[in-house]
Amino acid sequence: MGKLTFKGGIHPYDGKELSKNQPIEKYLPKGDMAYPLSQHIGAPAVPCVKKGDHVLAGQKIADAGGFVSAPIHASVSGTVKGIEKRLTAVGAMADSIIIENDQQYQEVEFQPAKLEELSREEILNRIKEGGVVGMGGAGFPTHVKLAPKDPSKIEYVLVNGAECEPYLTSDYRRMLEEPEKVVEGLRVILSLFDSAKGFICIEDNKPDCISKMKELVKDEPRIEVKELMTKYPQGGERTLIYATTGREINSTMLPADVGCVVDNIDTVVAVYKAVILGRPVMSRIVTITGEGINNPKNYTVLTGTDMSELVDAAGGLKAKIAKAISGGPMMGFALYDLHIPCVKTTSAFLFLEHDAVSESQAIQTACINCGRCVGVCPGHVLPARLATLAERGDMAGFEALDGMECCECGCCSYICPAKRPLTQSIKSMRKMVLAERRKKK
Repeated sequence: MGKLTFKGGIHPYDGKELSKNQPIEKYLPKGDMAYPLSQHIGAPAVPCVKKGDHVLAGQKIADAGGFVSAPIHASVSGTVKGIEKRLTAVGAMADSIIIENDQQYQEVEFQPAKLEELSREEILNRIKEGGVVGMGGAGFPTHVKLAPKDPSKIEYVLVNGAECEPYLTSDYRRMLEEPEKVVEGLRVILSLFDSAKGFICIEDNKPDCISKMKELVKDEPRIEVKELMTKYPQGGERTLIYATTGREINSTMLPADVGCVVDNIDTVVAVYKAVILGRPVMSRIVTITGEGINNPKNYTVLTGTDMSELVDAAGGLKAKIAKAISGGPMMGFALYDLHIPCVKTTSAFLFLEHDAVSESQAIQTACINCGRCVGVCPGHVLPARLATLAERGDMAGFEALDGMECCECGCCSYICPAKRPLTQSIKSMRKMVLAERRKKK
């Protein structure tokens, strides 16, 4: 039987050998901590502390600002210095709670629980109060995702362990070093859906993780390990659902519409910690990697930690750096300042000695109608046509050619022999379309 996959996709250099063999190390911050109030999709959190307050690690410092929102917790003990604007990974300034770290790391008293003693409502409330969001990058509040209108229609809970983005190895190290936490987190989620089966989905370039997970779940009737073909973007929500279940969704649908729930590896572990241990999201695993860093590493990082500290901890940067990226090279955000805080959705910081994007812009030519972008597109759209419509500002034509079905994975830009910035053009037009729709509402 062939490996599970989807139609389209690419095979870029993955760069994982730089950090995949580096065990997770705990990093304790040295400077002040900054907690942006927008670490998730939805309404920003609302501060519930003020300047001068003394807080403990694990204490809630901001409440959820609405139904689609999530609270934020301090990851250190110390004194609140105030609320200031701080730069984030996407290049925007966000209101952030600043805490002076007293280096004592005193914690609040956490309330552990036994799964069998909790009701559905109590489980969801513990996930909400724990501030758990999609930690694969999307940041969607997990308690909302796990509360669909009809839980009985959920047939599959997919744990996304594909980690298809090049260079990233945080999920790989988590599965290798703490697989039990992944399984326990999946058990918690499955307890919310009586009819569901759990799939732990892992690409076949991680055979050690696959064998370890299979051994752990061999006696679990509701949990299976699914081996996926190594291909980008195998870990995308739509492509993962299609590869494992054969079901398809579009931009107007949610996974729940086809009976699925998809959560990242770190999110599932955060669910376990919040529900069973009573510990909110205070840390995550971050990969510091790339040819431009002296000692690539995988760190457990407290939220709020200044990224520049991690760079120093990893041996500093090499003499010549062309680009710094928050996330991976395909869907990450280029940085112009290293002083940004690590947040719940931070997965990696990547440092490259060569900037392939800037280099390709110098040799950009006209489209030759080769169709390669169509062949690799997992969304089955026409990237070259959509990019042209976007450049012309033709919003109606863009929507007519299903431009909103683009998942912004970057496959088309990667494969284009003319070096056209297809994804960037399409992404800009999608934002304009969404803004126009909001205006009409």
